[in-house]
Amino acid sequence: MKRRPPEIPDLSAGTRRKRSLSEEERKLWESVAKQVKPLRASPRLARPPAAETETLAAAPAAPPRPASPVKIPPPPRPHAPPLAPIGRRDRAQLSRGRKEIDARIDLHGMTQTRAHRALFGFLQRAHHDGFSFVLVITGKGKLGAESERGVLRRQVPQWLALPEFRALVVGFEEAHIGHGGEGALYVRVRRARY
Repeated sequence: MKRRPPEIPDLSAGTRRKRSLSEEERKLWESVAKQVKPLRASPRLARPPAAETETLAAAPAAPPRPASPVKIPPPPRPHAPPLAPIGRRDRAQLSRGRKEIDARIDLHGMTQTRAHRALFGFLQRAHHDGFSFVLVITGKGKLGAESERGVLRRQVPQWLALPEFRALVVGFEEAHIGHGGEGALYVRVRRARY
């Protein structure tokens, strides 16, 4: 003979009845609530008397509305500062040799990919070392039938205008004839912030 397990009554939320506070408990709770300082500055709403609470509990509750998704704006993208021309006084001092060129890089004979990597690494080191002005030598390229000549001379100014370079460079201009003229650029390096 098998024994049956005892039946457990179902006490789901629909069959349970909430106990309401007695008048004495409600007064005690109100006196405690008056003595407590709220965490928020918003005023606390007064609780309705027990008779109203029972009528509210007897009324069927409206179905809850689904919460609307909160849209959080994406964080602002870091904005690369704009390029500025080198000042007239600085340019004159550089061309006359009164202001030192802190470093120079020669990109002659490099492929575009290699020159791009070399220039970016060079400018990162110059930025880190606190240099003010550097000279970037691109070469003039040959004029004539071959249109592919002078690629770096055309490309380097475009690279320097890219956001990753603008974080390292304040501005650039064509160098004086004594430093290479059309085949070189004076580049003002942005100061590092520590």
